[in-house]
Amino acid sequence: MVDKLTKKLADRLKRLRQERGWSLDRLAEESGLSRATLSRLEKAEVSPTTEVLSKLCRAYALAMSRLLAMVEENASPVVRHRDQLSWHDEKAGFLRRAVSPPDGHLVAEVLECELKAGARIAYDMPPLPGLEHHLVLLEGSLDVTIEGQRHRLTAGDCLRYRLFGASAFETNEESTARYLLLLV
Repeated sequence: MVDKLTKKLADRLKRLRQERGWSLDRLAEESGLSRATLSRLEKAEVSPTTEVLSKLCRAYALAMSRLLAMVEENASPVVRHRDQLSWHDEKAGFLRRAVSPPDGHLVAEVLECELKAGARIAYDMPPLPGLEHHLVLLEGSLDVTIEGQRHRLTAGDCLRYRLFGASAFETNEESTARYLLLLV
């Protein structure tokens, strides 16, 4: 059975491709993903991983949180915890919740993220180069590598940066990292 978010995300991905007038072959070229993978995603036969979403966002020049916000029902000034969209990549051990998702009138967004102990996620390029990030580590420890520069964070630390290139997030084997990420 397909969960509601996977189905809504599949529909949105298909609409994004169609709005650009792209074939699956063209999107495969732009994203570096196989045509078969893209077809399965658009049919909600599989749920995308963090890596796959990152490649699609880069092809569409969208921040991942903006893509996920496109599948939300409606925007409200108060975003109740129960209404905050969560997305889980079990394979990568990554959970992200849109605490304050973007909408047409607000530029900043706030994400709460959790990376399980011993996990690593990496992105070769940001979907939107130059986006401002403020990462506040709430619990655990986290190694963040931004364009080759490694930063070791402990609870309470804040890392501020504009992202133009590769990034990676890695936890040690002993502790899960939970952090807030503000994007502007």
